[in-house]
Amino acid sequence: MKISILTISVASIMSVMLVSSCSSPEKKVENAQENVNDANADLAKANDEYLADIETYKKVTADQIAQNEKELAAFRLKVRDEKAQARADYDKKIADLEEKNNSLKQRMADYKETGKDNWNSFKSEFSHDMDEFGKAFKDLGVNNVKK
Repeated sequence: MKISILTISVASIMSVMLVSSCSSPEKKVENAQENVNDANADLAKANDEYLADIETYKKVTADQIAQNEKELAAFRLKVRDEKAQARADYDKKIADLEEKNNSLKQRMADYKETGKDNWNSFKSEFSHDMDEFGKAFKDLGVNNVKK
């Protein structure tokens, strides 16, 4: 008798635990919907951050490209007083730099949002090219020829 009461008690407790641990189908659907909504919100936030990063970077680089144009124009005026041969060399170098600057400007204008991985790759490469342009411009004034 003691064993049957003990068996019935254990079976009852296990049944109650089993029933209480299971969620109803409605609860499962509700939890899944909440998870989907959270995931969509996270995705939207990440997408907004991605687009904001693109816009910010485009503005910064547009400002830098405009500054490059001003510095090239100022340098062109500065070398007007150089000897003819030196001026011709500088004019060619300045023309090359202007072409590179315009190329950078066009590449940035042509960029289309194609995903965060592509953006990070483009941004890294573009920043490297901007740095190289800056180095080339600084090197332009290093070999000044005396009048």
